[in-house]
Amino acid sequence: MFKDLTRRDFIKTTSLATLGLMFAGCGGNAATSSGKADLVVYGKIFTSEDNKIVEAFAVKDGKFIYVGDKNGVEEFIEQGKTEIIDHSGKGLVMPGCGNGHAHYSTAHCISKVGIIVDFDDTPEKFLNEIIPAAVKKARENGMTSIFGLGWRLLTFEKNMPTRQQLDAICSDIPIYIADTEGHKGLANTILLVRAGIMSEDGKVLKKGTDIRGGEIVMGADGTPSGYLTEQAGTYARSFLDNDKLFSVELAKENMKDIEQQLLSEGYTMYIDGFGNYFFNENFYKAAQEYDKEGKMHFVLGTTYEFESWMDIDENLKKAVEVQKYASPHVKTNWIKIFIDGTVESGTGFMDPVYLDGHQGRVNWSEEEVTDITRKANAQNLTMHIHAFGNAAVNRSVNAFINAGKDELRNTLVHVRHVNPEDFKRMAEYNIYVTEGMLWHHVDEDLQEDLNKTLPAEFATTGFPMKSFFDNGVNVTSHSDFPATYHSPDDPFGIIEIAVTGVYHIEKNKKSFWPEELITREQAIQALTINVAKQMFLENERGSIKTGKFADFLLVDKDILTCPEKEIHEAKPAATYFEGKKVFSA
Repeated sequence: MFKDLTRRDFIKTTSLATLGLMFAGCGGNAATSSGKADLVVYGKIFTSEDNKIVEAFAVKDGKFIYVGDKNGVEEFIEQGKTEIIDHSGKGLVMPGCGNGHAHYSTAHCISKVGIIVDFDDTPEKFLNEIIPAAVKKARENGMTSIFGLGWRLLTFEKNMPTRQQLDAICSDIPIYIADTEGHKGLANTILLVRAGIMSEDGKVLKKGTDIRGGEIVMGADGTPSGYLTEQAGTYARSFLDNDKLFSVELAKENMKDIEQQLLSEGYTMYIDGFGNYFFNENFYKAAQEYDKEGKMHFVLGTTYEFESWMDIDENLKKAVEVQKYASPHVKTNWIKIFIDGTVESGTGFMDPVYLDGHQGRVNWSEEEVTDITRKANAQNLTMHIHAFGNAAVNRSVNAFINAGKDELRNTLVHVRHVNPEDFKRMAEYNIYVTEGMLWHHVDEDLQEDLNKTLPAEFATTGFPMKSFFDNGVNVTSHSDFPATYHSPDDPFGIIEIAVTGVYHIEKNKKSFWPEELITREQAIQALTINVAKQMFLENERGSIKTGKFADFLLVDKDILTCPEKEIHEAKPAATYFEGKKVFSA
């Protein structure tokens, strides 16, 4: 019966068949099981099911048992026992949101054991105030590494701090401070020595591009300057005392902070972009323990990252081993690799090349990506590939088609540029995209820089949101937090940018690439049901539908009808997870 169907049609058909079996006998929108509801909600309810709006729903034992009109819900109310919430005229009711790729684990760790460099901090403040304060804190607390994040390349590049300047402040504790993107870092000499980049007597052991996938930037004296880009930075960072930086105890403490941030912003599910960021399994262990204790009120997805300087098979084995940490609310089935850097910093893998003639940083050959995909999918692990440039995207799409299993929803992350033919191939082979809708804006300084570095067709274009929808690609929203902490992280700030192309606080109020703006409904879809699909949760979550877990938001503004420039003002008045209120404003 499937002989005339495309691979994508087959997947859609079999998925629908599965859904049909799952919900057979549900009696339309009402559950057939007897019993009254624990909770009934009235209001303007956006279900994320075919843009449907309904008037009411009923919840019992953490799941929706009725979704429909006011009259129909009445039979589920037991006077004096059923809680009733009337949100009519107060805003919108919608499903809990998802974040397809973020780094909350890293962000909350840094706030406790490291330092945050503010977006506008200068190199002078960095050296004269921030690093001395971090060293003082480290000595007082017996820390064996100094770690941080947040400096901005555009601010630092003309006066980049050196390892010698860091040594003058602290030469006996390894220092690594990543930039706002997390793709570059500054290190002192002792860390370079531990990483085998230099010897203790100052001899250069590795230089330039000796570490695959990155660059050890050399100083005028012919020795490493302490500035490391891309995979050279992750390599050096692996020599920090990572177990002490990020223990299981700290990871569990972080879990509470992550949950508070997520629920207060309206998220009830997310994929962490780097579960083994500190080169250990402590995040996995902590998440499983937290869930087993009954404390986890969101669904967490974790990715196990490979670096291009690592052994593929050894790390694939580790990625398989961490599956033992899966639990009802912890999903562990993703592998992440970086195929390139970022377009804005000149390390994205592009075609044509940058205006100065250089090519970006490409970490893996197509044969290697194909091999990793084949091996990962054979273990039922989904690929989660960081790909910014169009050449990086094309290489990944080729690998997914040639070696991947369509049903595993291999995913591309960030995706700043796409060759036109690749949109159709993504849809045909069930390739997913998680996209930074919040990046669909450009401030004046960055736009000026892009005009100087990128070919014209790339300088004024970026993240093709509308094209993904038009071509039937499952596209989700991600915030990449904290790499984009100078942009909004919450769903409503993100929706406004996706709809208007403008970030309301910036000087540049001109819409960036207006041809790729999307509707409010599409933006909500990318934040809800599409994330659920990315996480293989669409039968359980992501929309307001009978039989699914009751994860939903009471939003204090109707973001479907309010003026576009007011969408960012919306907040969750309350967040519910599995039928229970887990956040209240």
